[in-house]
Amino acid sequence: MKLTSLLGGAAVALALAVSPAYAKNTLRWASQGDALTLDPHAQNESPTIAMNLNIMEPLVRSDRELKPEPALATSWKVLEPTVWEFKLREGVKFHDGDTFDADDVIFSIKRAQSKNSDFKDQIGSIKEVKKIDDHTVHLITTGPNPILPNQLLTIAMMSKEWSEKHDVVEVQDYKNKQETYAIRNTNGTGPFKLQLREPDVRTILVKNEDWWGVKNHGNVDEVVYTPIANAATRVAALLSGELEFVLDPPLQDLERVKRTAGLKVLKTPQNRSIFFGLNVGAAELGSSDVKGKNPLADPKVRRAMYQAIDIKAIGQKVMRGDAEPAGIIAAPFVRGWTKELDQRLPYDVDGAKKLLAEAGYPNGFTVKLDCPNDRYINDEAICQAAVGMLARIGVKVNLDAQPKSLHFPKLAKRETDMYMLGWGVTTLDSHYVFSFLAHTKGTWNATGYSNPRVDELTEAMEIEIDPEKRDAMIAEVWKILKEDNVYLPLHHQVISWAMRENLDLPIIANDQPQFRYAVMK
Repeated sequence: MKLTSLLGGAAVALALAVSPAYAKNTLRWASQGDALTLDPHAQNESPTIAMNLNIMEPLVRSDRELKPEPALATSWKVLEPTVWEFKLREGVKFHDGDTFDADDVIFSIKRAQSKNSDFKDQIGSIKEVKKIDDHTVHLITTGPNPILPNQLLTIAMMSKEWSEKHDVVEVQDYKNKQETYAIRNTNGTGPFKLQLREPDVRTILVKNEDWWGVKNHGNVDEVVYTPIANAATRVAALLSGELEFVLDPPLQDLERVKRTAGLKVLKTPQNRSIFFGLNVGAAELGSSDVKGKNPLADPKVRRAMYQAIDIKAIGQKVMRGDAEPAGIIAAPFVRGWTKELDQRLPYDVDGAKKLLAEAGYPNGFTVKLDCPNDRYINDEAICQAAVGMLARIGVKVNLDAQPKSLHFPKLAKRETDMYMLGWGVTTLDSHYVFSFLAHTKGTWNATGYSNPRVDELTEAMEIEIDPEKRDAMIAEVWKILKEDNVYLPLHHQVISWAMRENLDLPIIANDQPQFRYAVMK
């Protein structure tokens, strides 16, 4: 099966036409879904971040082990409990030739804190950004913040001048599908420049020869990305030599890829957990046959649904062993995770039926499950399996599986009763989970869950510098969340990358390829 024939000769001709004449090493790759937008502050979604951070850069970036390392800031230190000093890298140019300086940092952080930004929860503790000189800024926080550098790992710096010129000072309103110049055009400082952007068709990046880190750059001159929703087609394109790299090869084809001469598979546990969120905040569910009350608001119902899910069967039959059962919605990479916390409630169909009866639903009820079909490993298949398992206790689940570009706006608009979500923890700290998913005002908390104690502790731990006190706060929130079962944990993902043997591209636990490392032999 030829990728060219599937995509159409005209599209390929266009790709070839825009390829720079000097390109010698072209890395062609695919995954199931495209980046949602190129506005770097509009969507806190891993594939979107991955695309954008090959073009744009933060002050502090993740290394291959996800630890913070200097990027556009060369150093940082605490001057006072609430004042951090960041020294900016000198001589850095945006892709249009403008110089990067402190004014761009002030602009970018304020932009990332604005109302449409999907990162405002992440850097909410920054009260002020003060310019000391062109290459020194002070970040003043509401309290002593021990994880501030980690919170900057995905906050891309934008050119103030370019943003003003193109009327993109405001962040794109993604959930309402706002069209802006920044969703298809970029002006970063990163290792690659945007050459072509055709959403859901093709994105081409070319090497930035003027990048400050070019001495340590790999040898890839051009990166061509093609989203291919069909898993068999992705693999066929890799097998036929039309791709060098597939981010998300289907699990059923991994052995076949391994056995193919010239191909290899890399595998690693991912910093991401998959789970279902339940709408506990609504007075009545829009998708249920229960009227006048919300069955998901009853803790017994939530526990019954949890215990009706046979995670072992999902792991064996859907995930083919490439998943670790989860007891909390954070993977072992995350500060606050413990083996004890990660233990699941037992699978118990009879016990689940009993709980439903005690809650007043002996015959169950209906509810709709919103599920992406192009985001996580076997996402729709997991949802289908759960539908069958929940039916055994009388909960009739109507599955609505859609592309992530339709799925995520539902969550943002709070238009869902039950949904699948996967969460990676950029900061490697539990606060990131609590602030986005558990706090009453969390921007990704589509459950309507509100617990004053969780809110209090989430806010307190962001400014607590005593490690023991802070860890105690984290442990208490996890205990509350485990008891409340607002999120039904499923598993921690294990990722596999399939690529040609002559490509050296390190697999990273955040599933975000960084092509500056790529070497084609």
